[in-house]
Amino acid sequence: MRLPRRALAPALAGWAAALRAGPARAANATDMPAAPPREEIPAATPWERLLRRAAGQSVNFHAWAGDARTNAFIAWAAGRMEAQHRIRLRHIRLRDTAEAVARVVAERAAGQASGGAVDLVWINGPNFLAMKQQGLLRAITDALPNFALVDTAGKPATVTDFTVPVEGLAAPWRMAQVVFIHDSARLPDPPRAMLAMPDWARAHPGRLTHPNARDFLGATFLKQALYEMVPDPAALARPATEANFTMLAAPLWEWYRALRPHLWRQGRTFPESGPAQRNLLNDGEIDLMIAFNPAEAPAAIADGLLPETVRSYVLAGGTIGNCSFVGVPFNAAQPEAAMVVANFLLSPEAQAEAADPRRLGSPPVLDLERLGPGDRQRFRDLPRLPGMPSAAELGNPLPEPHPSWMTRLTAEWERRTAGGGP
Repeated sequence: MRLPRRALAPALAGWAAALRAGPARAANATDMPAAPPREEIPAATPWERLLRRAAGQSVNFHAWAGDARTNAFIAWAAGRMEAQHRIRLRHIRLRDTAEAVARVVAERAAGQASGGAVDLVWINGPNFLAMKQQGLLRAITDALPNFALVDTAGKPATVTDFTVPVEGLAAPWRMAQVVFIHDSARLPDPPRAMLAMPDWARAHPGRLTHPNARDFLGATFLKQALYEMVPDPAALARPATEANFTMLAAPLWEWYRALRPHLWRQGRTFPESGPAQRNLLNDGEIDLMIAFNPAEAPAAIADGLLPETVRSYVLAGGTIGNCSFVGVPFNAAQPEAAMVVANFLLSPEAQAEAADPRRLGSPPVLDLERLGPGDRQRFRDLPRLPGMPSAAELGNPLPEPHPSWMTRLTAEWERRTAGGGP
């Protein structure tokens, strides 16, 4: 309905007066509230966008499965991934990491640039070197927020794997160091150097062994001995060649020739793994064993796998230490979710869980001074189990030799033992 002109006159007059009074008066005249200030919504960070893409994905984590505690830790991490990010973490259990490397190599040879079977792989040493040299790994650490917490200066093994610069191609997740484990009830004074092993074994025949050198622990037994025999350990940081390996390893094979006849079962057979070696110690068949985890003995005691009289120690000249990494292959089917898992493994929550001697007992890769008070407290609250060596007792670890030394030592050991002895 159209209003008569005389009815509009008062309203028009009011508007005219308000406009003459200026903008503020005009606003008041309408009784309209002022618009609220505009809030700036921050743009999502690259990591937040990655988290959104990763939600609901599945990660095939190819990892060595030879240790029950490590398997349990991966299962725990899978539960946290599901709860925090709706990511399904599947542990693809390996006997040898080379299986995963071979899979990625085969996929690239077949032209498979995406959708690969391996999303995440636990890797270090010769396997990391092989994947790096062939360009099979993505650079990931610059994108991981928790990598800023890693103690790259105090723990150089977190960025240099077996002397090979990692260059962001893998993320560290657990530290390790060689210890020797003995039953103090039967062996109160164990040998404190590899050079002393032949004389000790001769006096205690059959009471010492080591895993098959195809197993990383068996190869490490040989590397630890080689450290004591080279004139300059810095030579082990350089790649092994036919010439320098033949020259520098010659004393090792003389040493092993003197040791082997006095090993368990006269050195004619060897346990296939660390757990198999541990069973021999528990059964009283040997008195001394090598391990690559300072918490191996206390954890095994807590699980009833070793007697309470078992203790750990390091050699007088120190023992080899290293760091384990996870890498994302170039053609991973779910690279975003794999990176979320790698970042979680670097979180204070996961690192404290791994450092708990009731879980893994792995020293953290983090710089604890970079953590907030609550996260630092996680590590202060960890228990100290009987038989757990202190940081002072462990000392500074010896760096791993270049991966080529491990490869050559294993091959030469197999050649010599297959031929009846070194």
